[in-house]
Amino acid sequence: MILVFKHIFPKPYVGLTLWPVIFIKDNDLRQDEILINHEKIHLKQQLELLIIPFYIIYLIEWVIGILKYRSTYTAYKNVSFEREAYANEHDPDYLKIRNPWSFTRYYTSRTSKR
Repeated sequence: MILVFKHIFPKPYVGLTLWPVIFIKDNDLRQDEILINHEKIHLKQQLELLIIPFYIIYLIEWVIGILKYRSTYTAYKNVSFEREAYANEHDPDYLKIRNPWSFTRYYTSRTSKR
């Protein structure tokens, strides 16, 4: 389910997934196949981890990233769940071929400084 809720997004964010809903900043983003695919990858990750553990792990990785990079945005870009989603958001077939627990490959791969 995709809902438009523009008031929860600080810049530069435009999408957020909270099982089972994808929130987007404005209605035009429903047509953004890359963004929707990115958020669907998060839905799969959340389901795989039985939802609550996903948020706990995400928060821990993000806080560690803030301490490591001294930047909330760089910390966000280096959360393993985000790294998997960004790396595969352009592939519309990714969720069809994705192996379970694929996000774990992104714990040890190179960090993103963006």
